Amino acid sequence: MALPIQTRLPLPAGFLDDLRALMGDRLSLKPADLDQHGRGENWHPSMPPDVIAFADTTAEVSALVRLAAGAGVAVVAFGAGTSLEGHTAAIRGGLCIDLSRMDRIRSVRPEDMDCTVEAGVTRKQLNTHLRDTGLFFPVDPGADATLGGMAATRASGTSAVRYGTMRENVLSLTVVLPDGSIVRTASRARKSAAGYDLTRLFVGSEGTLGIITEVTLRLQGIPEATLAAVCAFPDVRSAVTTASEVIQCGIAVARMEFVNTSALAAVNAFGGFDHAESPTLFFEFTGSAAAVREQADLTGDLAAANGGADFRWADSPEERTRLWHARHDFHYALMAQRPGARIWGTDVCVPISALTDCILFAEEIAAGVPFPTAAIGHVGDGNFHTAYLIDPASAEELALAEALSEKIARRAIALDGTCTGEHGVGYGKAKFMREEFGDPALALMRLLKRAVDPQDLFNPGKVLPPV
Repeated sequence: MALPIQTRLPLPAGFLDDLRALMGDRLSLKPADLDQHGRGENWHPSMPPDVIAFADTTAEVSALVRLAAGAGVAVVAFGAGTSLEGHTAAIRGGLCIDLSRMDRIRSVRPEDMDCTVEAGVTRKQLNTHLRDTGLFFPVDPGADATLGGMAATRASGTSAVRYGTMRENVLSLTVVLPDGSIVRTASRARKSAAGYDLTRLFVGSEGTLGIITEVTLRLQGIPEATLAAVCAFPDVRSAVTTASEVIQCGIAVARMEFVNTSALAAVNAFGGFDHAESPTLFFEFTGSAAAVREQADLTGDLAAANGGADFRWADSPEERTRLWHARHDFHYALMAQRPGARIWGTDVCVPISALTDCILFAEEIAAGVPFPTAAIGHVGDGNFHTAYLIDPASAEELALAEALSEKIARRAIALDGTCTGEHGVGYGKAKFMREEFGDPALALMRLLKRAVDPQDLFNPGKVLPPV
């Protein structure tokens, strides 16, 4: 893949001294730290910053940004580093502001079913804190990502079919703008008709318009009962047809995950499972005990009508945990097939009626490639992922993986879908923005970026393709 072309300029004279005066010993120039902060969890090579500052407060982030703006230094925000499309790469070098120390839970309001947390709080940390309230935060991207990073990338995951993405679950944000000013985007009211929707402007902006330092979130009640199940199907079409029918019948499934044959074979080998190695759906139902059983029975009938077999149910926490391990271990199971390799992962999202077409296309073009491949999907909302286990030192394998992912992205866009349902754009998918949105919409995005960040200092080279 051609890396984004940006000029890496040396830090201005005196900038480090000014940083030290502000931050004391909460700076790092260690090569290992810089390398870690310049990469995510995908194959993308590290593009390290010149210096890392570990911020403690919103006011401190503001002071850092004002210092960088005055010196014309690029700024990249960093949370847990779990992104997949090069979001944290410091393409122009500069300053990385690490928000992981901002990990305080400001307040939980059970009567309003919401909470306010600093950007460095992780989703698991929040749910551990909430365990005695009867509430939980439902958005689960898999990784234990920071909530600020999840808001910045509009994260979702396995539970989005029931609870939505970060877009639906963020009530308000505190954001530091590129000039250092601090804004709160909304109140805690569950709805408002006042002014522009600033919250949605920053959710998904990937740090290009502002640095999120606090997040106010919707919470959900822990359901009375939970039941999980797994079902194998004779082919991809039967599995995806079942998923579509579950949604069309209005069954309130909490999770519905597709795993293809090669992915399940990898999981079986890695975890010692004995699931049938064929296209498979994983389900989770939540609610009252009676509602859960009704949902499960209806889904079982739909699955059986489409050839589903080997239906396995799990209602105890231990059984559910073991059942879902097969889905959650996917990344590590695939990695174990080729030690030393890296995963080129990509995702797209299409209308549910087009999902079978898109998944079959992805499997068809991957047939016969010289490296392991797999596909999984949050099929309840039309989102699926493909993964190619490549040797990052092989130019041929990199080129082939890029060509495959480009074909899938363009097929999704042609089906009135999107090049990314949840991974985000970063710089890895910026090249598809014009094709997906068209020139007028892209021009509007550029206008917003110039208005908010006229020096192009915040996460430069991300989201918008080069002019």
